[in-house]
Amino acid sequence: MGLSYTAARAISAVSTWGLKNVFRRPAANFPGKIALYVDPAVIGHAKAKLRRGSVAVVGTNGKTTVTNLLADVLEQAGGSVVCNRTGANLDSGVATALLHADAADWGVFESDELWLAKILPQLKADYVLLLNLFRDQLDRCGEIDRIQDSIVRALASSPKTVLVYNADDPLCATIAARASEQPGRADTPSIAFGVREPMGLAQNTVTDATMCQTCSTMFQYAFRQYGQLGEYHCPNCGFARPALDFAAEGVQLDAKGLAFDIVRGGGVAGRLAEGAEGGEAVPVMALHGAFNGAYMVYNLLATGVMASLLGCGQASVQRAVDAFDPRNGRLQAYEIGGRKVLLNLAKNPTGFNQNLKIVAQDEGRPAVAFFINDKEADGHDVSWLWDIDFEELAHNRPVAVYAGGIRGADMAVRLKYADITADRVASPQELLSQLDKLPRDVNAYVIANYTSLPGVKAALDAAAGGAGSTADAAERGEGSAAGAAERDAGSTADAAARTAGAASDASSAADVAADGSVAPVVIAHLFPDLLNLYGDGGNVRVLEQRLRWRGVPVEVRRVNHGDSIDLAGVDVVMMGGSPDREQRLASADLLEMADDLREYVESGGPLLAICGSYQMLGRQWLLDGEEVAGLGIIPMTTGRPGTSADRLTSNIVLRSPLASEPVVGYENHAGRTYLDDGVQAFGEVVSSEGCGNNEQSKQDGVLYKGLIGTYLHGPLLAKNPQVADELLRRALERHAARVGGAGAAGADVGGPAAAGAGSAAGAAAAAVLAPLDDAAERQANAELCQRFVR
Repeated sequence: MGLSYTAARAISAVSTWGLKNVFRRPAANFPGKIALYVDPAVIGHAKAKLRRGSVAVVGTNGKTTVTNLLADVLEQAGGSVVCNRTGANLDSGVATALLHADAADWGVFESDELWLAKILPQLKADYVLLLNLFRDQLDRCGEIDRIQDSIVRALASSPKTVLVYNADDPLCATIAARASEQPGRADTPSIAFGVREPMGLAQNTVTDATMCQTCSTMFQYAFRQYGQLGEYHCPNCGFARPALDFAAEGVQLDAKGLAFDIVRGGGVAGRLAEGAEGGEAVPVMALHGAFNGAYMVYNLLATGVMASLLGCGQASVQRAVDAFDPRNGRLQAYEIGGRKVLLNLAKNPTGFNQNLKIVAQDEGRPAVAFFINDKEADGHDVSWLWDIDFEELAHNRPVAVYAGGIRGADMAVRLKYADITADRVASPQELLSQLDKLPRDVNAYVIANYTSLPGVKAALDAAAGGAGSTADAAERGEGSAAGAAERDAGSTADAAARTAGAASDASSAADVAADGSVAPVVIAHLFPDLLNLYGDGGNVRVLEQRLRWRGVPVEVRRVNHGDSIDLAGVDVVMMGGSPDREQRLASADLLEMADDLREYVESGGPLLAICGSYQMLGRQWLLDGEEVAGLGIIPMTTGRPGTSADRLTSNIVLRSPLASEPVVGYENHAGRTYLDDGVQAFGEVVSSEGCGNNEQSKQDGVLYKGLIGTYLHGPLLAKNPQVADELLRRALERHAARVGGAGAAGADVGGPAAAGAGSAAGAAAAAVLAPLDDAAERQANAELCQRFVR
């Protein structure tokens, strides 16, 4: 160890004393960070304090809960534990926890997925517990493949570390398969756990793993639990959910809690535990808890499996579950002024959707609040809000919904397009004031992402008379108001309320269409099962709702992989972005329909192509780093200067000929696109950050006849209603010509000719330009322009 470790311990102790006693700050990261500067091997040196060994807990969702609960179990069993309980999960957080601790039996450490490769080579943990992998902070973490690569490298650096993984997640199962092939790991087991039977849950719109990573074939499922979790198999190469070494059976899940049995052996391949008789699995323990949500089944299952491997029995696990009250904002219950309030963290679509299912279990009409920030730890891109099924919340008829945080305006827009009226709140304190006006029997649910959570928790703690102070949170700048721009956003609720009237009119129009008296405008969403990154499908929702709110009947046709569609019967087309593997399959589908797509574009058909699908429209684009032929519809090429990690990621603002207002969005792409001379760009970059097509041109996208190609996510149309309406204007022109009425292509839709038309198509064409109240969209647009246009 030597002098460097001694110096690291000393400087860590001094910085800890200063943070706690002078600055009144938590000392969860900085002491370890500075110690690592002094002694880069400080984790490896300090792990000598752990007498029996250690566990590293990693995964997108649930790792803070599982880490704390597993530490509680070990303590209930009589052991002493070192643990980074606050969720400080970088190498600095692990180093700090070890330096602060005395000698102990066990170390249980939460690790960020990408930082495991820095922690595990030193820690040499006995076990890595891998919970799940979901899309999360794509601008920081990149595509899931990158996270998988990092975890595999970490396991390769510690060959004796046993991987315990959620086999219901094909992304985790792929890591296990790859890890077993790493040098030195041939004799190191991997232990699979999962839920044996379906839990009978309603499925959400977007999932993260639809394809086999071995052969790029679409998975087939015997059943899904949520997201990509379930019993899957590849019909081509045979990759399937591994045999379960530990399984949850007999799951009972309702609003009052959950219960299930954990058994060992008896997996899908018929493996039996040692000593099993008659082909039956061996019981391990039965667990129950007063928790909501299917994800808590997986959290308790992972904890029970790991506890069993560490020698803890059912009694210790159940006592820890019964007493579990981490008070860290994860499923933290309050009673404030006689009202029940539940606070929880959600930071990605899967976590958010599971939170909404908890709200849906409320038998009354609840109040719901969302706080969304976009700081470094959150990820700057909030496009993922459009991959959340807020429409389910609308069905639950909440009595009140609130949107706050730095990106509260974006949240309000997303909710508006789910037909939910949201009131903006500038701070958690304002939320509490608003809740005070509601009847006491209205339960409140508060859902916050990473950096908004501490401030919200502090406000709720103070209101409930618990620990934490809102003043401290304000000084730290956590979860506070976004500033004057947020406070000026009082018009959102009125705007959504006025829109609701138009939406109710639309339902009758849709009924007319069902009777066959009016042909609906047809929106084709190409390959949403493949091209589904960054909330791009939200563009379809925007187009659909803006027609419905105007009373125009509309039909959305989702064309999945392997499906076909006659574009002659389509009025507007949308294609999104995707990871490389899914993009390869989508490109094959698009090449098969290349002639039809080219004819559609050349005839003026409106088409919106985002990111990867935009690249495919050119002569040449990149697939897995290889230059391949594109559709050749647009004279442009796409190349890549480095690897997929060399990305252009930032908020971006354009000046476009399609809108009198700035066009805002978020770019996240590795390809660089170059338009041929004379080809018109979608817009000029006017923001202080952002590149668009490439670093040199300061232009983004392309305009060609009715086609818009762009790198802008967000989704693009949500905060840019003028662009949305331009697409709809062209769609109505095409629709009028297609069904044989007034308003043919080239006519001034909404002008005298269309207004005077006697046909249903002409009436629809006139209606589409009826003004909507876009106050919420313009507010979100203005807030981004205020931040990024200098």
